[in-house]
Amino acid sequence: QVHLVESGGGLVQPGGSLRLSCAASGTIFSINAMGWYRQAPGKERELVAAITSGGRTNYADSVKGRFTISRDNDKNTMYLQMNSLKPEDTAVYYCNADVWETYYSNRAYDYWGQGTQVTVSS
Repeated sequence: QVHLVESGGGLVQPGGSLRLSCAASGTIFSINAMGWYRQAPGKERELVAAITSGGRTNYADSVKGRFTISRDNDKNTMYLQMNSLKPEDTAVYYCNADVWETYYSNRAYDYWGQGTQVTVSS
């Protein structure tokens, strides 16, 4: 099994910062792309930021310039530094990882974390 655990969410005032972490554990040979998604109440889940194993990144237009995604391949951990937070950033943030489980696996598979709540409010 592969487990993804998010942490670092919480309540913050507009303009504040939070740093989210996603730790992957279990049967892992390597991890390809990883990404952060979020889902606000009554809305669809959306991609926030993604990063490849080589460090190439892309961001949703709504967070570009404010959020920074990174990863530590040795620790199988991904981070999302969120600055200049806005009330519209309020959502449950989910970690996603494309995992190559074993040397003999035919393909990689996507796994999801349980989510961490981020609330931006004055």
